Amino acid sequence: MNDVIKGFISAAKAGIVTVEFTKVGTDEVRVMPCTLNVVLSDHNVPEIMEQQEDNDRLVVWSIDKQAWRSFRVNTLIKWYEGMPV
Repeated sequence: MNDVIKGFISAAKAGIVTVEFTKVGTDEVRVMPCTLNVVLSDHNVPEIMEQQEDNDRLVVWSIDKQAWRSFRVNTLIKWYEGMPV
């Protein structure tokens, strides 16, 4: 899983990625376009922000909510580069 998360973090720093994960408590599938890119987040992501691939939770800037959101790594279904299709 670390390689998957490492790839996700790298892609999110470069641009917009979409994550699909199961929300805890409701089992609802959430599709969230997000980023860790300073410019694409309108400078809401600090340049010094570091995400570790061994974290159990990742924090990202949600493009659709224009706010910080997090998800648990163990609920991740898939991720891909770009906006939801």
